[in-house]
Amino acid sequence: MASSLKTQYGYSVRKEIDNLDWGELISDISGLKGDTPLGNIIRIRKEKDPEVLKKFTPEEIKIRNEWLNKSASQISEENYKQAMESIKNMFKTMAQSEVR
Repeated sequence: MASSLKTQYGYSVRKEIDNLDWGELISDISGLKGDTPLGNIIRIRKEKDPEVLKKFTPEEIKIRNEWLNKSASQISEENYKQAMESIKNMFKTMAQSEVR
């Protein structure tokens, strides 16, 4: 992150940490472009276009797969149960509206 902020905004987080406003730092981080190290990783992780994905390098594929695997493994049992309950309710609602 520090190298990305230095690349895009020209300041060193380590040197400016005492002078940085938290809101501004968050804004700077969220505004990082794809040509910065962190911005590039975020771009790889978020990509969904099949045509772009076909052109990914082996390293980009590795980064994306690691992220997807990590994200998938972090779904808690409670969240899973809630999602399944929501899907079940959605189908019940659809079935009830077809009967009417």
